[in-house]
Amino acid sequence: MIDIYDKLTILSDSAKYDVACTSSGVDRNGKLGSIGSAVKAGICHSFSADGRCISLLKVLMTNVCIYDCKYCVNRVSNDTLRVGFTPSELAELTINFYRRNYIEGLFLSSGVIKSPNNTIEQMIEALELLRNVYHFGGYIHVKAIPGADSDLITRLGLLADRMSINIELPSQESLKLLAPNKTKESILRPMGLISTKIQESSTDLVKFRHASKFVPAGQSTQLIVGATPDTDHKIITLTEGLYKKYHLKRVFFSAYMPVAEHSLLPSVDTKPPLMREHRLYQADWLLRFYGFEAKELLDEQHPNFNLQVDPKCNWALNHLEQFPLEINKAPYEMLLRVPGIGVTGARRILTARRSSSIDFSGLKKMGIVLKRAQYFITCKGKILDGLKITSDGAIRALMANQNLLPSPYPEQLSLFNEPFITREDVQQCLTGQI
Repeated sequence: MIDIYDKLTILSDSAKYDVACTSSGVDRNGKLGSIGSAVKAGICHSFSADGRCISLLKVLMTNVCIYDCKYCVNRVSNDTLRVGFTPSELAELTINFYRRNYIEGLFLSSGVIKSPNNTIEQMIEALELLRNVYHFGGYIHVKAIPGADSDLITRLGLLADRMSINIELPSQESLKLLAPNKTKESILRPMGLISTKIQESSTDLVKFRHASKFVPAGQSTQLIVGATPDTDHKIITLTEGLYKKYHLKRVFFSAYMPVAEHSLLPSVDTKPPLMREHRLYQADWLLRFYGFEAKELLDEQHPNFNLQVDPKCNWALNHLEQFPLEINKAPYEMLLRVPGIGVTGARRILTARRSSSIDFSGLKKMGIVLKRAQYFITCKGKILDGLKITSDGAIRALMANQNLLPSPYPEQLSLFNEPFITREDVQQCLTGQI
């Protein structure tokens, strides 16, 4: 007989490969008679060294799965111990861990039990207990199951703050090869449904103030990087399309961690491509906040990001004909394309130059990273004193300034790798000895 602590250990460890969770993105104050609240950007404030969130109770409903995705540790053909929570067990653990200040919210995913519908029904039952019986008002992020009925996804969305449906593999060819039970249509259809329901909910709330909110923190997805030959160009182009069509809050990238021996997968001794994952996140930032398009960053002739310099620096070095920019005259859109100048820095420049001309010392006071920006700008028509600009020199200097990820690569942190929560803690939670 497997006790609740062993279930928790197994199912939290199985959930660590899903990175599609982030800060709550929603403000909800505590209410009289309920427990917990959600604060925008205040839930997932603790991260592991490789960027994964550890402050939620991040767990699977079960690691039982009828699918045979080659890259997944929980695939049906893998010989592993299978366990699962009942809805009441999961709800009780979550609320008691919250009361003990171990967690600030719940990230719930699951293997596919019997069918997508059956799986979501169990997840709904657990969340209904949390929301309606325990009156939990804290943050909940839940992963919807592709292939489930629209009505069930709608019910799930009314109980959660954020939903995600993981695409995982960026092409139909890769899905067919490594995840034969999934199709592009089965993933994108519920993603479109969630997007539509979010928009309808926003409109209804204007008309009906007390209407239930549907996924108020939006939806996200995850793409696995390195399990297939798909290029960065393919991944970042898909990312751009998802933002435009489905209005996602985030697209997450997960460096593939080899967990299975298979001829179609990288060998188990292959290190996760963490620097590639890092470059994709930087490019994602450029798409969302800097006005770049995917086609500007990569193309068929240059399908992958340069691991030695960040995507913005790489773009600037490939478009030296557009530089140097005069800092006192350049439009906001071009200031954002200068390495070393971010959104805040560009706005400060626009504000400051309304009253006086800006020089290099003024830029430094504004927080501009001159060790990168100096190769691409002039102040009052002049370059920085003593600076000699050549293409090769700029490339060498920019490469020297890049902070590469440490080696060996960091390991995934878990709530249960250290004696942080013990078997006795779990037993006390379940018996109410708090």
